[in-house]
Amino acid sequence: MSLFREKVFKIVKKIPQGSFLTYKEVARLAGFSRAYRAVGNALNKNQNPKIPCYRVIKSNGEIGGYKGGTKKKIALLKKEGIIIENGKITSRATK
Repeated sequence: MSLFREKVFKIVKKIPQGSFLTYKEVARLAGFSRAYRAVGNALNKNQNPKIPCYRVIKSNGEIGGYKGGTKKKIALLKKEGIIIENGKITSRATK
């Protein structure tokens, strides 16, 4: 596994339930500020169910892709209290 992918997985694994990061934020935290597409590609290759890839979204609030399908990603985010309207996240969960 590449160092980049390891960094991405480590960051995404730490996203708490009810929260999310954008692909751009994950890339920046991994030290590769312009590698947002590479973040998506890395997450698409994830085989570890303990890494919550569905908690990573587009910068404009749109859901983005998910290996398990967009409907499943939306369902998982809603289950954690994320509010989604018309395919966009409108707010984070409040705890």
